[in-house]
Amino acid sequence: MGLRKILTVSEPSLHKVCKPVEVFDRKLHKLLDDMRETLIDSNGVGLAAPQVGILRRVVLVDTGEGILELVNPTLVETDGEQEGPEGCLSVPGRYGIVTRPYVVRVRAQDRNGNFFEVEDEDLTARCFCHELEHLDGHLFIERAEKMLSNEELQEYIRQMEEEMEEEDEKNTEKKSEKTEEKEKYSSPQSE
Repeated sequence: MGLRKILTVSEPSLHKVCKPVEVFDRKLHKLLDDMRETLIDSNGVGLAAPQVGILRRVVLVDTGEGILELVNPTLVETDGEQEGPEGCLSVPGRYGIVTRPYVVRVRAQDRNGNFFEVEDEDLTARCFCHELEHLDGHLFIERAEKMLSNEELQEYIRQMEEEMEEEDEKNTEKKSEKTEEKEKYSSPQSE
């Protein structure tokens, strides 16, 4: 295995359409292994083959439960909508607000050519869409509704954290109320 150089936005190969993988052999396995090592080393959540200079339809996505390998992936179904900040290993230090589907189903092949489907939501769905766009020569900056300064990104993150804390507090209050209600009806009544 080995680390691959991640190409940046000025590289022409990032703007080209990738060819499908037709041969599932050791060469593909080496690419997938190298991409895995490169993704882990870069601390990213996704990596597409053109980002390491290979014009093939290969993507890796860190789902939070492990790294998923997608060979010849296609979007099968999408649902809902989410808007949020997005960055890219090939566009270092730049972030923008991008609208993506909230739920995404992808059909792909594994490293041995076996077909499978996977569905996920939220960040992983965003990542599926982002990485698949790389395979068609597109970068998130083409789709961003607004590019963010570092200050705007930090403010966005702060607001999201506050909203999550408020949601957690509401959930804790609801659980507490339910527990009190349960205790009220389950304790013996004295007359």
